[in-house]
Parts: sequence; structure tokens; C-alpha cells
Amino acid sequence: MAGVYRPRHAERTVLYRVLFHYFDRFLTDYESRFQKECGFLRPIIKEVVERYLDCGNPHCGFARIRCPDCGEERLLMFSCRTRGFCPSCHAKRLEEWGEWMRETLLLDVPHRQVVFTIPRMLRIFFKYNRRLLGELCLLALRCLSHYIALVTGSCLMPGVIAAIQTFGDQINFHPHLHFLVTEGGVDESGIFHKVSRIDDSRLAKLFAREVLADLVRRELLSPEWAKRILSWHHTGFNVHSLVRAKTKTEAERVGKYMIRPLLSLERLSFDEKEAKVCYRYGESPEEVERMDYLVFIARVTSHIPDKGQVTVRYYGLYANAHRGRVKKASLEAFPLQMVEDELRRQPAKGWAEMIRKVYEVDPLICPQCGGQMRIIAFLTDHAVVDRIINHLKLTFVAQRPPPPRIAYQEVLMAAETGGEYFS
Repeated sequence: MAGVYRPRHAERTVLYRVLFHYFDRFLTDYESRFQKECGFLRPIIKEVVERYLDCGNPHCGFARIRCPDCGEERLLMFSCRTRGFCPSCHAKRLEEWGEWMRETLLLDVPHRQVVFTIPRMLRIFFKYNRRLLGELCLLALRCLSHYIALVTGSCLMPGVIAAIQTFGDQINFHPHLHFLVTEGGVDESGIFHKVSRIDDSRLAKLFAREVLADLVRRELLSPEWAKRILSWHHTGFNVHSLVRAKTKTEAERVGKYMIRPLLSLERLSFDEKEAKVCYRYGESPEEVERMDYLVFIARVTSHIPDKGQVTVRYYGLYANAHRGRVKKASLEAFPLQMVEDELRRQPAKGWAEMIRKVYEVDPLICPQCGGQMRIIAFLTDHAVVDRIINHLKLTFVAQRPPPPRIAYQEVLMAAETGGEYFS
């Protein structure tokens, strides 16, 4: 075990290396460089990034595991469990949520993904007031329910899973909504009526009127500007509902896409010559966004949700209140019974099984004999942890990114004098 300890993500991800070495400078320069565009630095940003940087850090404690067959011992570091930011922890959360959604939540009916987007000029209101994102979600739900009532002539209750996303393809601020909606809904008598097609342009017009009216009510937009936007041929409001999921497995795949992490680690790289972060947002070589380290940090941290902000919501047939009433009443005659009434609920999967699904490895399999290892202790006392770390000579570092071009001469001078350059 002796030697340099680096977590898996610290070795291979651009995200971790940049944050590890440049986050302190980002905090120092935030007011002068980014406050005007991004607003005041939200405390949650520092909290989440520091937790992410400690993900897998042996100084934060670890579990001690032992194989009862051969006596092999290992240390398993604790994860940060940050919401939507840490790629490793989010991947495990995503697998667990997708399995719960497929086995417990979803009805056995076709679903559609309905995506609601707003004009670029209105995004600033949601950038500086994140609470408006929740209101935007309710407005979209109201439009969808109104549209279904218009095309069917009756008030139907669909099942809706709503995900709020704030990022675009280039990690830019682009607030929009993803709805996973049942193709139809249930009327007051409990009969399910199918609605297999959505007129995107008609629903987009309803959505535009609701959003603009809400912004006018909040005095964020003048009535004159709202009328002007509605008079444009292209208002910037858009609805897309062509993605269809016929089975629960397909619906699970769409749902996991809806709550995917804000960036793909496979699309991140360094431009060694320019010392910039590259993010490939398309398939062609030209579709690459190049950013200096601090701009990259500003972009990714701007999508960290506020504490208490709900980013995944459930409405209609999938709302907790409705599902609870159905389960309590045991409506056996209901034509589309909840999954809980049909299948025995399975216990939640443990963290080891989630790691197996994400990384295709089992952290509790003994590397020596292949036996099943057991956790014998959780070590969190700093004095004990430090003694073990010093005994095993463990360190926690991430490789340094390429130095910025402006500091290139300083690096050469440091190399010539035998000193060390700290960026």
C-alpha cells in the first residue's frame, strides 16, 4: 500500500486536476473576473467543490476491509456523495435511481420525452434567481395539462417526471426542462386515455404565453416586451417531443439521460500548447470549446444547484401523494395499477453493487484469493487516520495541468534555478 495514493478520478480527469490546482486562485479572482457576469459567489459552490476534491481522500477517513479466507487487508476511501457534480458519485446515484424508476415508479405504458426551452434573452432572470426554475417547471406542467385537456376534451392526469437542467452543449448557462410523460392520462373515473401525439408548435405557444405572463406578473418584464416577443415569428420558445420510449427499459434510458451529469469526462482534454481546457461538444474537430482554467471552473460551478433546490420532480400519476393514495387504497380494479401493487418491492442496492454496475469491478472481492472481503471498521478519528497514513506513506495529489502560457517563462526560470513553480 505504500507510495503515492491517487484516486481513480484524480489520475485521469481534467476536471479534478484543474480544480485541485486552480480552485483557490478562482476564489481569489472571482470578484474581479466573474462576479459581474455570474453574480455573487454562492457559498454552495465552495462547499461542493471542496467535498468533491476530498472524494477518495484518505485524510478524510476510510473503511478497513479484510478477507476472512486469506487475511488480505485493504483501505476503502469515503466518497463525497455530492449531488450532480462528482462524476463518480453521480454515476452510482444515476444507476440506483434508474433501477428504482424502472422497477418501482414507471407504469407499463409508452412514454415521451418533452423538452421545453426558453429564449436566450430570458435566461438571465433564471441565472440570478434559481428559484424561478421551479416556477418554470410548474408553468410547463400547467401548459402540458391544458394541452391534453384541449385535445381530449377532458381533464386527464398523466404521469410526469420532470428534470431541470441548466447546462447546454458548451457547458454554458442554458436553463431548460426535460419531461418524461406517459402517453395519455387517467380521468376522474380511473380510465386511462391514450394521447399518442403532441403538437409541439401548439404546446410551445401555450408555454410562451404562460412564461411571459408570469415574468410580467413578477415585474421582470414589461407587458410591451412580452407582446413584442409573442409577435415574432421565432419567439425562442421551443418544445420537442419526438423521443418515444415504448418499454420501461427504454424509459429508464431516457430518464437517466434527463438527469445526466453536466459534462462528459470523455469529451474533456487539455490543449498542451495553449494550456487550455478543451470540451468537445460535437463530432467534428471544429466543434470544440477552448477555455482557460478559471473560465472553465466558472462554467462548471455555475451549474451547481442551490442547497434545497429540487432538480427532479414528480407530478400526476407519479407524484408521491397520488402514489401513496393508490397504494393505501389497494385499488385492485384500477386498470393501470402502480408497480408497488404488482411486484414485491426489492431492497435498495448497496454501494458495492452500484460500484460494480458503474465500474464493472467489485470493491469487496479479495485481489489475492477472490474471496468476499468484509468491512471490519470505519476509521474517522483524525489522529488514528494520520498515523495509518504516515505509516503507509500515503499522499493525496493530482497531476498538475499544463502551465498557462503567461507563466511559461517563470517555469523555465524555476527549472534553471532548481526551484519549483507553484501556479
